[in-house]
Amino acid sequence: MADTARHPEPRYGNRPTMKDVAARAGVGLKTVSRVVNAEPGVTPDTERRVQEAIDALGFRRNDSARVLRKGRTASIGLVLEDLADPFYGPLNRAIEEVARAHGALLINGSSAEDPDREQELVLALCARRVDGLIIIPAGHDHRYLEPEIKAGVATVFVDRPAGRIEADAVLSDSFGGARSGTAHLVAHGHRRIGFIGDQPRIHTAVERLGGYRAAMAEAGLPVEDSWVSLGTTVPERVHEAVVSMLKAPEPVTAILTGNNRVTVTVVRALAAHERPVALVGFDDIELADLLNPGVTVIAQDAATLGRTAAERLFRRLDGAPEAPGQVVVPTRLIARGSGELPPPADR
Repeated sequence: MADTARHPEPRYGNRPTMKDVAARAGVGLKTVSRVVNAEPGVTPDTERRVQEAIDALGFRRNDSARVLRKGRTASIGLVLEDLADPFYGPLNRAIEEVARAHGALLINGSSAEDPDREQELVLALCARRVDGLIIIPAGHDHRYLEPEIKAGVATVFVDRPAGRIEADAVLSDSFGGARSGTAHLVAHGHRRIGFIGDQPRIHTAVERLGGYRAAMAEAGLPVEDSWVSLGTTVPERVHEAVVSMLKAPEPVTAILTGNNRVTVTVVRALAAHERPVALVGFDDIELADLLNPGVTVIAQDAATLGRTAAERLFRRLDGAPEAPGQVVVPTRLIARGSGELPPPADR
């Protein structure tokens, strides 16, 4: 029979307090506080008794209360589109490293590209008194943040700018990257180039479409309506767009994709096509160099985006006086084979 009298079930949610430690050690609260905070004025024997009580009870110092007394919580919030997206892994890690160097804890969550969910997460983080926020925005109106910013919550936007407020933003060169990717396909002989991107309400999708159109115009090439497809990144929609572009009376001979999720679906769709189709993807994808041919991509520097945003945030927290501004991080084209395929000879 279990000895429940000697080993009671834990009372989850009821953490031991300094009062519990003081009672077990037979000392006052101030003495426990001195030991916990490594302050002088406690004899070695008393310190030993207090430490034994701490170990026995599993007591942990309440850092939230401690830092609140100093006016800072030593924590920052990060709101991403989707934590499962590989693009956000190095970005999240870079932000966490900067936060750790500043003695701060990073708390994050996913908006799932839902503006209401974004606002709910942001305000929940503010309610928990984070010192600052880094946001990959899902919405286009961030006026709900104005009271929080006025109250001292430093805020930096990443990947996309804020909507209807002035705020710091760290962005990739989406326009320039898409323009260079399209120009790369043109340089390899393509004249009918399709573009498959994300939803048109998303800033980066619009910028990348703009870069594609600019490169086509600079080359003196038309853009047919059937060559452009914007929408959700679900595989069914993207696959349908690929098939439509390739079965048209004048099919495209090359495709530029707007992000990594679109690229993965396009690679799968092209594998079933009887003729090679050139491909340049925006964002790198895992194993892109192991495919045959390797996937040519416009690579973003996600780690630099995250590190730059976090460093800017902590400069704000340290009182940097400059006006809100934008930092644009360059992209780079990595040629691996798929973007260098020539158009068919009869096209």
